[in-house]
Amino acid sequence: MNISHTKTRLLIITSVCMILAACQQHEQKRLPILGERHAATKEVDGKTVTDTVYQTIPAFSFINQDSVTITDRYFNNSIYVADFFFTSCPSICPIMSKNLLKVLKKYQGNEQVKILSHSIDTKYDTPWVLKRYANKLGVTGDQWQFVHGSEAAIYGIADKYMVYAKEDSNAPGGFEHQGWLILVDKDKRIRGAYDGTNTEQVNQLMADMDILLAEYFPNKENE
Repeated sequence: MNISHTKTRLLIITSVCMILAACQQHEQKRLPILGERHAATKEVDGKTVTDTVYQTIPAFSFINQDSVTITDRYFNNSIYVADFFFTSCPSICPIMSKNLLKVLKKYQGNEQVKILSHSIDTKYDTPWVLKRYANKLGVTGDQWQFVHGSEAAIYGIADKYMVYAKEDSNAPGGFEHQGWLILVDKDKRIRGAYDGTNTEQVNQLMADMDILLAEYFPNKENE
């Protein structure tokens, strides 16, 4: 075999490897879909098609820090980060809120990104208390929503986000809850869960948000 033919073959093999590597990198940039799933069949053009149905965040309605009703429709056509906290929390909540401020700062003004914080202290954290908390953090505008609801509604939705939260007189501040920051896509599916008290995890959250934005809004630049 002559040298030129060998070089040509090597060039073809190298090019194929580069293309495969690029495809693998592209595949790796798609985030997993978390939660329960099941197969569902339907008729499409006379053929039976099996599709995967993923767990989603159900419809909800809460009152925000401005005493305005916020529903799941507010988050249509955007990705968002959800968490569960309470304003008098003496342990992890202040750290979580501080880290969420980093997220807000990075995506400030981006209409495709929102933050939703659910108070688990359904008795004390009324809208005006949430407003005071938001003001103390320096949060203005409507990109970050702090919401209040009934005990059944808040704890019920926490289960759908796969976050543990309950009232516990033996826990610091009277409530026991996990510090997860939950990344939700525009189809209301859970795409990631991150420790809101861990800087590296929060950085990973923002990196994954960029990946998710590129998936849904490929023509938008993420700053």
